[in-house]
Amino acid sequence: MTRSGPQSTELDQLRRRVQERTADLQRVKAEYDNYRKRVRRDRPAVREIAAANVARALLPVVDAVDRALANEPLTPGLRDVADSLQEQLGSLGGTPFGQVGDPFDPACHDALAHHVCAVTDRLVCSAVLRPGYRLGENLLRPATVEITGSAPPARSAPAPECGVRGCIRPRRKAAPACRAELTCLLPHGYRGRGHRIRCPQIASKRR
Repeated sequence: MTRSGPQSTELDQLRRRVQERTADLQRVKAEYDNYRKRVRRDRPAVREIAAANVARALLPVVDAVDRALANEPLTPGLRDVADSLQEQLGSLGGTPFGQVGDPFDPACHDALAHHVCAVTDRLVCSAVLRPGYRLGENLLRPATVEITGSAPPARSAPAPECGVRGCIRPRRKAAPACRAELTCLLPHGYRGRGHRIRCPQIASKRR
């Protein structure tokens, strides 16, 4: 027995609405699944960024304590503070680097002085002024060092030009378009410091 008329039309409308709501629910569920996967994938990166920010904020305190240890008498309280700071940095994943004798790497070393030594042909760290720190594979800050090695290659400074081929004198500024008398330099090979030429406009007026 088949239905016809208004009942069939109403049933078709209900079926169409159920299909639309089902499609909406499936779309929302797919979006939520993608969001959950994205959050799970980004959670380690967010955690590492937060740890790096905290560790970077602690570095000035660590430097101050290290200077106090180097210049002040060592006391049990100061030693405890230094150990606690290093422990907190270690818990965040921060590790110091920079030792005397390490090969110089401009990616992680900041050189303040270069001592020339002809014995070795490679650059090495001869003094560590401030240690660097890493957090995993990320660089928190470079190590400040002094390096020793061969002299860097000399750079040849480009010679200034004056506009004449073969001349090494600096280029002179262009003179105004109209002057009563203009002084110009003679080309190379002429004697004398210069000669004078008269402005065509002035010459025509005098005629």
